[in-house]
Formats: sequence, structure tokens, C-alpha cells
Amino acid sequence: MMTGLRAKSILLSVLILVTLLGIWEWSHLAPTSTQPLTEYEKLMGGASQEARVPPPSEVIKLGYKELSDPFYVAGPNDKGIGIQLGYSIYRVLVGFFLAALIAIPVGFLIGMSPLMYNALNPFIQVLRPISPLAWMPLALFIIKDSNLSAIFVIFICSIWPMLLNTAFGVANVREDWLKVAKTHELSPFQTAWQVIFPAAAPTILTGMRISVGIAWLVIVAAEMLVGGTGIGYYVWNEWNNLDLASVIFSIVMIGVVGMILDMALAFASRWFSYQE
Repeated sequence: MMTGLRAKSILLSVLILVTLLGIWEWSHLAPTSTQPLTEYEKLMGGASQEARVPPPSEVIKLGYKELSDPFYVAGPNDKGIGIQLGYSIYRVLVGFFLAALIAIPVGFLIGMSPLMYNALNPFIQVLRPISPLAWMPLALFIIKDSNLSAIFVIFICSIWPMLLNTAFGVANVREDWLKVAKTHELSPFQTAWQVIFPAAAPTILTGMRISVGIAWLVIVAAEMLVGGTGIGYYVWNEWNNLDLASVIFSIVMIGVVGMILDMALAFASRWFSYQE
């Protein structure tokens, strides 16, 4: 039954996609009324009043060209989409795992100790709402390296969902499981590793999924600021070249990679799921 439901869901998704692409393509072919140039169009070199967002057929054609040779290097500002995505994924994963190395142990500490929770909670509540991009100027001034500054921004935005979800999962482990651990005279370390961590693991993985999604969102904006390489820089550079087909293609690639990152953590969470 689930297989049939899955097949119907896939079919419906394909139909929705085809319908939306068809409407998009048709809207490009439909005639439009002639309107005078706006001041912005005049500044951009007198763009035609009939200029529109490129149709999906043009984006697909460009995507095939880009994906057929994704790792070319034709100059410092002309690199393949594979190289641009590779830089972005590298920055996201480095910042994400550095955040995990700190967020998970500190989350355990906060979840197991009401004293540490009360002591650290004010700092968390002040720092958590700060936009990650607000840290970029300070990071550039102190680190003096755009690549490391981007990684630092990813670290900042990734740490809070993991830390809070870890603390929540640890604090809400069932009391009777902890009593069983005391009955068996487990040490605090054994209790944390053999009882608390398995019970809190699904919640921790949820925090990691939230973090990697936020990190992938932030890296695009961060790379627009620092430039150089990365999918964010690629989007901004193609916009400056007024190549909207490349901008749309890069947006699609951002969505696909973000989905793959989330699916990878969703698959990993299956290893930590359990039934009572």
C-alpha cells in the first residue's frame, strides 16, 4: 500500500512540475504590450521593453551545457558550476562539523545540569538572535581571510540549533531509564554514553538537519559578500553579467544540493531511531 502511495505521490509531483514549467514556457511565448523603458532599464543600457525572465527551455539548455563540463577553469572569474558548488559545500561542512564538536558536548552539559543551563542561558539568548552575516565584518577584520571568515559565519549559524536540540533531548530523557542506570551502578560517563545519548540521538539529529539547512542558506549570502569562489559568488557574478538563465540555473542547483544535504542527515537519522 505504501508503495502505491509513493508511486502516486511521485506521479503527482511530476505532473505539478510539468504544469508549472508549461505555464512558464507559455507565458514567455505569449505577446505582451509595449511599455516605455524605466529609468533602471535606461541605466542598464536600454534593455528592451520585452525582455523577460528566460523560459525553462533556455535554462535547461544552459544547465545541460554547464553540467556536461562542470569543472572547467577559464579564468579567475569563470569556473564551472561543479567547482563553485564544491567550494560552498566544503565551507558548509567544515563550519558545520566544527559547530557540532562544540554544540553537542555543551548541549549535553546544559541538558544534564540545571546549574549550567541557568548560567549559560542568558548568553545563548543574546547571541542566538544575531544574524550570522552581522559577524562577517568582524570576522574579516580579525581573521583577515575571506574563506575562513565564511567558515566562521557557518560555524556561528550552525551551533545554536544543534546546541538547543541536544540540550532539549538530553533534559527530556525518561526518568525511569536514568533510574535503571543508577540501579546498575553505571558511572556518569557510562550513563551519558549508554543511556542518554541513544535516547537523545533523534533530537540531536533533528538539530543537525536544521543547522545544515540554515548553513546552506547563509553560505550563499556570505559568498556574495566576500566574493572569489562559491555558488553565492556565482549567482552574484551572473547577475552582474545580466545572465538570468545562469542565475535561475544556479538557484535550482542550490535547491538540489540543499535537498541532498538534508536527505543525507535524514538517512543517518534512521540508524538512531528506535521503538519502545
